[in-house]
Amino acid sequence: MPSFRAFNLIPSLQSTLQQQGFVTPTEIQERALPVLLKGKSVVGVAETGSGKTLAYALPVLQKMKQLEESGDAVAEGGRPRVVILVPSSDLGEQVAKALKVFTHETRLRVRTALGGAALAIVRRNVAGPFEVLLATPGRLEQLMQQQLVSLSDLRFLVLDEADQLLDAGFLPAIKRILKSCPADRQMALFSATASEEVQTLIEELFSHAELIETRGRHRLVSTLITVNLDVPNGKRFPLLEEVLSEEVEGGTLVFANTREQCDKLAAELVENDHHCAIYRGDMDKKERRQNLKGFRDGIIKLLISTDIASRGLDVENIDRVINYHLPKELKNYLHRAGRTARAGRKGTVINFVTDRDLNLMKRLESKDAPIS
Repeated sequence: MPSFRAFNLIPSLQSTLQQQGFVTPTEIQERALPVLLKGKSVVGVAETGSGKTLAYALPVLQKMKQLEESGDAVAEGGRPRVVILVPSSDLGEQVAKALKVFTHETRLRVRTALGGAALAIVRRNVAGPFEVLLATPGRLEQLMQQQLVSLSDLRFLVLDEADQLLDAGFLPAIKRILKSCPADRQMALFSATASEEVQTLIEELFSHAELIETRGRHRLVSTLITVNLDVPNGKRFPLLEEVLSEEVEGGTLVFANTREQCDKLAAELVENDHHCAIYRGDMDKKERRQNLKGFRDGIIKLLISTDIASRGLDVENIDRVINYHLPKELKNYLHRAGRTARAGRKGTVINFVTDRDLNLMKRLESKDAPIS
């Protein structure tokens, strides 16, 4: 059984791994870390909850610390040596939090430049010297146009959740950003799915990278229990109340397909004395962030969301996912189900199935997407 000790990481990173209880790497970590540590570019396609963030975070931080210790520290403001592109501010904040755990001992500096944040705050974030910049593509381009950020000293570019970046229409911005990077920069792309769009991006921009696809890609993890429930007479809410009467220790994440469905369900739950919160697009960002924090902290046990919560968000205490409305696309289902049973933990996904969902259910039962 491999351990993180096998990767010859610097003492400060080894110390933090030990403090955080990280002993055995996941498959994507075990396979990507040696390649990235050697300075090669990587494309990693791995299932949700497989630890992709740590797979690139450790090599990035090690490389930056080694440059500093060799006498080549960052001296100028606004010139990051690492840029990590993320599709949303929520995911960016999550990744920043994960990275900063590993900077207490390395003393490396992580800054954010995320869409939705006040420009004045972002300008302050990038004003001084720092090593790592977490950014959404649009905000990074804005800072580059205003000459507040230069990529002339960039050593490492990461595209995190590449499938989401493409879904959000960021490909033109990504190409423009790449043109501003030094030709010899190291690159990494990580994605939960290898859609046609992602495959095209890999062929066009990552043809030189080593491709790593885990055995579990496009599949549901073995620790996930799947329960399919037929909706009687099209009446979902009584079925939901029946499911919720069976309490779980952690949180329950309920998915609807539209914002209107999300709001209607939340209102109905509140009317029937169920404490819940909403997490969806087109709502006050501060409220959305507070709702997510309450759910993460266990204060809120029931979160009602659209697919905005299905991509990339890592909340440790989700024991149950309920598809109140099943999605049409298989990839969306896999992302939703991937919010529970993460990093080896157990979890349950409960699907409310109607006649209109039979096509999706057939695909889930096929060899391409087995349910464990």
